Amino acid sequence: MTKKIYLITKTFPKEEIYGLTDQLKRSSISISSNISEGYGRNSRADYKRFLSIALGSVYELQTQLVISKELNFIRESDFIELVSLSVEIDRMLYAMLKKL
Repeated sequence: MTKKIYLITKTFPKEEIYGLTDQLKRSSISISSNISEGYGRNSRADYKRFLSIALGSVYELQTQLVISKELNFIRESDFIELVSLSVEIDRMLYAMLKKL
């Protein structure tokens, strides 16, 4: 998903480079980074905390995708694909949290 975000944001207006473009990239990277960091802590409590942070980044990304679509920065097909991926990640993170 992060790779797709990076490719799509290349087409965003240049004035958004430090705004929405940057936020989309940061939130998408934050998801996998927090999963990795939490797992590396070797503590169930820390892992749960970092999974929760990753889940928050998923919701942040979804909000930014909606804004991007409303501003016509992103095509409908890309929006649907990315939101679908984010919902799948949301479900996986939630399932992992419930198991822990």
